[in-house]
Amino acid sequence: MMTHPLFDPNSDGNEDIATHCLVSAERTLETEIAGLSAVRAALKDGLGKPFQQTCELIQKSKGRVIVTGIGKSGHIGTKIAASFASTGTPSFFVHASEASHGDLGMITEHDVVLALSWSGETQELAGIVSYTRRFKVPLVAITSRQDSTLGKASDIVLKLPSVVEACPHGLAPTTSALVQLAIGDALAVALLEGGGFTAQDFRVFHPGGRLGASLKSAKDIMHSGERMPLVPTSTSMSEGIVLMTQRGFGVLGVVDELKQLIGIITDGDLRRHVSSNLLEKTAGEIMTPSPRTVSPDTLSASILELVNSLSITSVFVVEDGHPVGIVHVHDLLRIGAA
Repeated sequence: MMTHPLFDPNSDGNEDIATHCLVSAERTLETEIAGLSAVRAALKDGLGKPFQQTCELIQKSKGRVIVTGIGKSGHIGTKIAASFASTGTPSFFVHASEASHGDLGMITEHDVVLALSWSGETQELAGIVSYTRRFKVPLVAITSRQDSTLGKASDIVLKLPSVVEACPHGLAPTTSALVQLAIGDALAVALLEGGGFTAQDFRVFHPGGRLGASLKSAKDIMHSGERMPLVPTSTSMSEGIVLMTQRGFGVLGVVDELKQLIGIITDGDLRRHVSSNLLEKTAGEIMTPSPRTVSPDTLSASILELVNSLSITSVFVVEDGHPVGIVHVHDLLRIGAA
């Protein structure tokens, strides 16, 4: 394989390039962290009240949040709209230029328009701003200048603090784009929490991929009924081992006379008792009491964390003390959660 001359491992100059890259990266991150810190400080000062007003406006709205912008602000706006939509706040992005060519028809008087422009003087926003003023559609600006054209025209201004761009020339939107994204995320999460949006609600909007798998609950993937390896405390281990082998979960649940799960027998328990007349003992004598269990609503991501932390392969699903199912690590693999 050919080596690029700039990254020749035998070249002394390569170390200088690598060092420069790391120094540059650290400087960029420090600059952007300073920008985020400035936004956090602003929330405790002048930005706090309009932020609360924006949350209240969106919560009371009967329509959607229409996010708009152009350039880097447009890219950030697209992500903000996607975050809103996936966390329970109906939203979509309208490109500022396309708005004047028919897309204004997507906006209704029940919506809230969230316009992003760092300078507040983006010419392409003129059409959508005029439309909101004409039809009394609430307009919220995310900008660094309250006295800008966009700021003056808006009902609420989320004025972001002046920040230093990570770009050494101060030209490429870097820190400014990040703080726009951050305030958008802050709005999305505040609305999520204020609306009581749950992990199960999140699953509705994320049915696919590993994220969708991690949001499935125990009741969605568990084995129940006759598939559960359960025995009373009085069952002889000669019978218990047969059932344990037949079910194939590597465990045996032990229940009392009220059918409540009180213990569990694992391969480890069998090995510990193999030399002490194992087959003559009862399940109650061999079991490990008070096993770790999960509820039917436990998310598969949490089940995966549990089985990994305890180094176990199966876990019983219990409701009101009664076993209603069992989940094996293979079930987590099957749905793609692991």
